[in-house]
Amino acid sequence: MSSYQKRSKQELARRVAQDIHDGAYVNLGIGMPTLVANHIPAGREVILHSENGILGMGPAPAAGAEDYDLINAGKQPVTLLAGGAYFHHADSFAMMRGGHLDICVLGAFQVSSTGDLANWSTGEPGSIPAVGGAMDLAIGAKQTWVMMDLLTKQGESKVVAQCSYPLTGIACVKRIYSELATLECTPDGLRLIDKVDGLEHAALEQLLGLPIAA
Repeated sequence: MSSYQKRSKQELARRVAQDIHDGAYVNLGIGMPTLVANHIPAGREVILHSENGILGMGPAPAAGAEDYDLINAGKQPVTLLAGGAYFHHADSFAMMRGGHLDICVLGAFQVSSTGDLANWSTGEPGSIPAVGGAMDLAIGAKQTWVMMDLLTKQGESKVVAQCSYPLTGIACVKRIYSELATLECTPDGLRLIDKVDGLEHAALEQLLGLPIAA
């Protein structure tokens, strides 16, 4: 039986940040992905973009140093690095749609084993759809990564054979970063990149209900 410890949100953010290459232009989605900004390795230049019109964001401001005129797309206060810029959101979306971002990191309700993404609506009565820039990012970025918990609060896998929620993009997700494992989405299904110590491969497959190539 597997005995393992889940990655904390900060550990997960650090894991994602490790894989962002030097010189990358990156958009961090609302929610957990914003934590990645605080874990960019020292000495690595990563240019962070926000769809409301910022390029060159830094880490979150220290407590008491927030400037609420300087916020990201999720309305969180941010900092601006030397050389950073502000611009119209139409120009920001042109960057996204024009393929000028190397990586976007998004949250998700569901991801299929072949990389279909559902992250804007559950389609359930009373749910509030929130497209934002997700569709533009998912298709426009050179690589789309998802950062999320593998399981719902009810213990159901968010990684599925086929999404049951409305799709944001088709076959756009390249990697899934989670509290238990890092997975690659391929046309042939899931491939394991890494997993937490103590978690057996078979146990991970059982949690997801899907085969995972080693």
